[in-house]
Amino acid sequence: MSIYDYQAVDTQGKTVSLEAYKGSVLLVANTASQCGLTPQYGELQELYEQYKSKGLEVLGFPCNQFGAQEPGTSEEAEAFCQLNYGVTFKIFAKIDVNGEGAHPLFQYLKSQKPGPEGNGEIAWNFTKFLVSREGEVVHRFEPRETAESMKSAIESLLDE
Repeated sequence: MSIYDYQAVDTQGKTVSLEAYKGSVLLVANTASQCGLTPQYGELQELYEQYKSKGLEVLGFPCNQFGAQEPGTSEEAEAFCQLNYGVTFKIFAKIDVNGEGAHPLFQYLKSQKPGPEGNGEIAWNFTKFLVSREGEVVHRFEPRETAESMKSAIESLLDE
């Protein structure tokens, strides 16, 4: 299995194969629009703008599992990101990232990089996974890790 074996539904209800991102470096994050970490949308957008020409894609997955901080629809989440943070990277439909209903993509990401607790569970909004151009999950960044702290890892993959 690789990340390219998974699909996700976008905010328009269209199923998107992650194989469409083959050859790109991916930064995949679970997000929320009413969280203390929500300003990270702006940081993720800055990373996207800085590195998209070199092959970075940022994929946002709104999730309401942490403090009910993404209560609206998928479309409302996407509109919030665009209006408040100028987000132009891909926002997908709302998903669960933990528990029995966890999206298969996040089950896979967590199995590849279980995180500091070792149990794989995502602790909060804005957990970020960095994926190489070959589809290998190479790093997991916990919610409070900033864009600045991710730059060297992203740059090293983009330069390969």
